[in-house]
Amino acid sequence: MNHRAYIALGSNLGDRVSEIERSCNLMDASGEIHVLRTSSLWETKAMYVLDQDNFVNGVCEIETSLSPIELLDQLQSIEKTMKRVKVIDKGPRNIDLDILLYDEITFSNDRLQVPHALMLEREFVLRPLCELIPSQAPPTSPFNTFSDYLKALPAPEIPISPMTPLAPSLSPITANHTHRKTHVMSILNLTPDSFSDGGKNYHVDTSVLTTTMKSHIAAGATILDLGGQSTRPGAVQVSAEEELARVLPAIDLIRSIPEATNIAISVDTYRSDVAAAAIQKGADIVNDVSAGLMDERMLGTMAELGCTVCLMHMRGTPETMNELASYPDGVVETVGRELLGRVQAAEAAGVRRWRIILDPGIGFAKTQEHNLELLRRLHELRNYPGLQGLPWLVGTSRKAFVGRITGVKEAKERTWGTAAAVTAAIQGGADIIRVHDVEEMGQVARMADAVWRV
Repeated sequence: MNHRAYIALGSNLGDRVSEIERSCNLMDASGEIHVLRTSSLWETKAMYVLDQDNFVNGVCEIETSLSPIELLDQLQSIEKTMKRVKVIDKGPRNIDLDILLYDEITFSNDRLQVPHALMLEREFVLRPLCELIPSQAPPTSPFNTFSDYLKALPAPEIPISPMTPLAPSLSPITANHTHRKTHVMSILNLTPDSFSDGGKNYHVDTSVLTTTMKSHIAAGATILDLGGQSTRPGAVQVSAEEELARVLPAIDLIRSIPEATNIAISVDTYRSDVAAAAIQKGADIVNDVSAGLMDERMLGTMAELGCTVCLMHMRGTPETMNELASYPDGVVETVGRELLGRVQAAEAAGVRRWRIILDPGIGFAKTQEHNLELLRRLHELRNYPGLQGLPWLVGTSRKAFVGRITGVKEAKERTWGTAAAVTAAIQGGADIIRVHDVEEMGQVARMADAVWRV
């Protein structure tokens, strides 16, 4: 496969994200196309034919053994497999696959024109393309980059944003929209030894756990994060079998609760086997504190599962991380650079960019000053080159640095300090806050949203 091409992806019928993901999977399955990277997905209003639903658009970078016409034939075969019906030109369709670029050549006949004839006038093409190759120029105009063309387009009335799916029943995160709502992720540790609430939900009666889940949902949690393995410093590492025995019944329980119909389930694990079993059981998100570093199979498993994933910054393991909190280049620069490396590794393994959430790893291989600087400068981290547009999860709840600053020794009593840290995270642009005290932090998030999300 010695040819490089860029394919525009679009859908405005059915489950639009799923249709685009299916098209990418079919490309990979063809044996003649390999998807190397994907852009984010962007929701935009229809152009040309305006009386139709919004489109979801993206771009994928591929390598292929096919010639331009053979590639066109293969893409049209995929559209046919997906039962695309073209009612009118530029009208509604469940999938639309167009060749934008092929190597650095120009090609034209009655079926295909490369570069794509209209790509330079379409923000929904240029913006995702600029996530992949911002400094590259089209062969027809080698003195202007794709970023130059994007900047030259008139500003839209409503700026568009990438979208990150959480669960089929939840609206996606739109990280560039200033009016977006902060998601509250409820921590449900199913362990006997977590740092602040170990044992609270461990081996408790089902009715008690159900009441806890319902109370978190009623207080505003939209994501329930299940943990079957503590990641506090020095925690005993249990077997994957024990971790699954703690997590899987809780997934079944959530799925049995009517109030949880519109709730996403996240599984907090660094083990690929646990991630796979949890997603197959009904979870929606894999939340890995090691971003795939503690299990070499994790990134590939995430790609196979096709679920949304959270990649957190950490160094070493929970046992060694506190010895690795040295950032001579600055904590924001280094965390950004190291997280970018994990994003690139995830993409190389097949994880789609639109499925990635990031976490700066407050308290993991960080000193108190590092934690505070990350909160102060989260807006800079969000704009780190290569990470723009990705959503961020921030977890400060009851952590030790909050206790040291406020003088509160008992973790469960660090509510006020946590509230201040949560407010700072939302001001900095966090899309998800991960918390123990759901009712209190739900109120904090709603107030902070009213101030900052306008």
